[in-house]
Amino acid sequence: MTSENHTTIKADSALVMSPTGSTSQAAPFSPSTSKPIQELPDELIQAGWSKCWSKRENRPYYFNRFTNQSLWEMPVLGQHDVISDPLGLNAAPASGEANADAGLGNGQRKRHPSEDASQAGPNSFKRPKVEIPATPTTPTVPISPSTPGVKPWVNTTTDEKQGQASTPAPAPYRPSVVYWDLDIQTNAVIRERAPADHLPPHPEIELQRAQLTTKLRQHYHELCSQREGIEPPRESFNRWLLERKVVDKGLDPLLPSECDPVISPSMFREIMNDIPIRLSRIKYKEEARKLLFKYAEAAKKMIDSRNATPESRKVVKWNVEDTMNWLRRDHSASKEDYMDRLEHLRKQCGPHVASVAKDSVEGICSKIYHISAEYVRRIRQAHLTLLKECNISVDGTESAEVQDRLVYCYPVRLSIPAPPQTRVELHFENDIACLRFKGEMVKVSRGHFNKLELLYRYSCIDDPRFEKFLSRVWCLIKRYQVMFGSGVNEGSGLQGSLPVPVFEALNKQFGVTFECFASPLNCYFKQFCSAFPDIDGFFGSRGYVNLFSPASGSFEANPPFCEELMDAMVTHFEDLLGRSSEPLSFIIFVPEWRDPPTPALTRMEASRFRRHQMTVPAFEHEYRSGSQHICKREEIYYKAIHGTAVIFLQNNAGFAKWEPTTERIQELLAAYKVSGRSLPSPGPSSTNTGEKDSKPAPERTAPSQDNSSPVDKTAQDTTNT
Repeated sequence: MTSENHTTIKADSALVMSPTGSTSQAAPFSPSTSKPIQELPDELIQAGWSKCWSKRENRPYYFNRFTNQSLWEMPVLGQHDVISDPLGLNAAPASGEANADAGLGNGQRKRHPSEDASQAGPNSFKRPKVEIPATPTTPTVPISPSTPGVKPWVNTTTDEKQGQASTPAPAPYRPSVVYWDLDIQTNAVIRERAPADHLPPHPEIELQRAQLTTKLRQHYHELCSQREGIEPPRESFNRWLLERKVVDKGLDPLLPSECDPVISPSMFREIMNDIPIRLSRIKYKEEARKLLFKYAEAAKKMIDSRNATPESRKVVKWNVEDTMNWLRRDHSASKEDYMDRLEHLRKQCGPHVASVAKDSVEGICSKIYHISAEYVRRIRQAHLTLLKECNISVDGTESAEVQDRLVYCYPVRLSIPAPPQTRVELHFENDIACLRFKGEMVKVSRGHFNKLELLYRYSCIDDPRFEKFLSRVWCLIKRYQVMFGSGVNEGSGLQGSLPVPVFEALNKQFGVTFECFASPLNCYFKQFCSAFPDIDGFFGSRGYVNLFSPASGSFEANPPFCEELMDAMVTHFEDLLGRSSEPLSFIIFVPEWRDPPTPALTRMEASRFRRHQMTVPAFEHEYRSGSQHICKREEIYYKAIHGTAVIFLQNNAGFAKWEPTTERIQELLAAYKVSGRSLPSPGPSSTNTGEKDSKPAPERTAPSQDNSSPVDKTAQDTTNT
């Protein structure tokens, strides 16, 4: 838009419609006195349209503050005819596009549709023929309805004295550190697939799901307290959600409703490990003495109050009395003496205590599952009702025809059209973006908010004007917030990810362009698998990893440290490697748990596809927190308190193309030695913190194995992707 045209519209705009349809009496002549002015629909107002009065033509016109478009007739969303531009505002200079590109945050430039279609990664292969998926699955780039520095959700202000709408264009936000690289193109190849039949997300439904999930957590807490007299094992509900997702055939993206078996092995194991009391990490002798006394007392109380066999009562009472006599008699014992005695008592009493608690704990697991199934039924019924009110048919959706061909992987598409979205309010508090819907606020850093905008621009095809962007961001953040839980540091370990230097080394040395376990909030690449394809697909997710079947590509897998999920991952990867003759490689990061070893680790070490294995020692490497989208910069990186096993699973073609040579492995290990907290900020004003060590991770309890020692079972961290 030229300066002359810009001056013209300011002179013409003597009266501007407010978002509520009221007029601003800024000029002595108001057209509303001679001719009523029609109020604009709410959808047009959200898209940036306002109704103005032209003094020159003596009639109203419509102006879009986001795109600088002007029309004589009422606009239609998604349509614009350049010929009907009455004020010539669309005659923008050729440099406008370049300026728009420069206005994007995170140092990223706007990607053109042709780039996604024409660029293949440097490690892509030429055979067999790989095509670009055709419409409607072709990844297209929605046109951002924003002028340089002005986003569709930026509020405009009205100058009451001049009666003109002013749209200040602040400098684009640039985060101090960028934890992603969205320019890397994929080398993952899949068979073309039909759109998914997930119900499209909506804030009303997401709010109901959040409320019911919180209520389910409260039920779990009450059942553990009332039936077993313990607090719920830390993170056990979150790992229950992950473990159930492996076997769940239900229709809700978060809550399980159709699982076999009904009783969760994960939840059962973790509750049993805390019976009769929770065993914690011990530092001092007095703590060890107190823990031994509490265990003996709790074991005797449980065996007396439950329906135990005479033999069980005899064994437990005798061992408890012997322990009590030892505690009264020996006052010179060391911390190690107390811990040895506790381990002996657990081995003697544990099986008997577990036998009397078994039915009760199974009842807790069953009760939580059936409540969850009922909540899923209520959520889905409300969702279907909402779609029906919007005249959207679910059963009548025709399945799209897909060709049997290889294509580069693309984000999940939904077959059911999205209903109109309700208004979500946005405001910024310093470097935090706050989104509010019906009093429920979610927060995300401005850097990650810009990242979500970029991912949405690259991945979404049904919202070219970003009218649904804010509501979908709210749903996305709310979903992960609910999955994490509300406790301090709770759940953040479920989304931890590798340091940026490690991702850079994986991409450079092994051609990795894809994450098998990530989310839009913590992904490094713009192509990834995630837990919730129904909402994550709008931001680049390729779906749930166990339903993702690539024929070729190089992948990074850092799964949540849930044993059942890791075991299912190994089964899926081995099946894919056995079926494909094209280059296929998985570099897997799992905890070095050896007491006892997890089934997934044992299986990978014995796999015929294992090409290399190495261990990164505990406290000598870092993870990025799952709360990185909202926590302080100094809290993003923390030390891992367990070793990490890195295992390369590759078929023959993958090994030939991305062989883990000594030089490549050395580069990967060197990347681990770079502390994330010492990375410089981009730009001329960047500063180096000079800190080499990051803050240790908060202590977390991982899924424990039966028969593990009280120290070992609490030393396993849950930090993962």
